[in-house]
Amino acid sequence: MPVSTPADDQPTRSTPPADPAPRPTRRAFTPEYKLAIVTEYENAPNGEKGAILRREGLYSSHVIEWTRARDAGALTTGPTDPAAPARRPKKTAEQIELDKLRRRNAQLEADLTKTRLALDIMGKAHALLEELSESADTDEPPTTS
Repeated sequence: MPVSTPADDQPTRSTPPADPAPRPTRRAFTPEYKLAIVTEYENAPNGEKGAILRREGLYSSHVIEWTRARDAGALTTGPTDPAAPARRPKKTAEQIELDKLRRRNAQLEADLTKTRLALDIMGKAHALLEELSESADTDEPPTTS
């Protein structure tokens, strides 16, 4: 008779199989590619435009967007790395603090404007109540018959 161990009594756990398909990555198109496709698309006869899109795996919205970018001058070929996104230069600690102080100052000015408006309304309400109180003091009470 074989000896039973505590490990034998527990159900075996199998690891789930690894996902065979790797996670898809977003395609990035270089400005040169975009310009070439837009030019080819514009020069193609009407019946062949869809074939270009199918061949390249694109949608017409891609071509429309790239055409607008080209017409606006935003789609230019240059020595920049197409895979690297355009980034703003890093701000220094002083610039970060200055931006923070500017936002705080704008918030405080907005609060001050609200407070002044509320005080103005309260002043007008007080004046109105004073006027009503004075007119009530001078009026004689109505007589009952």
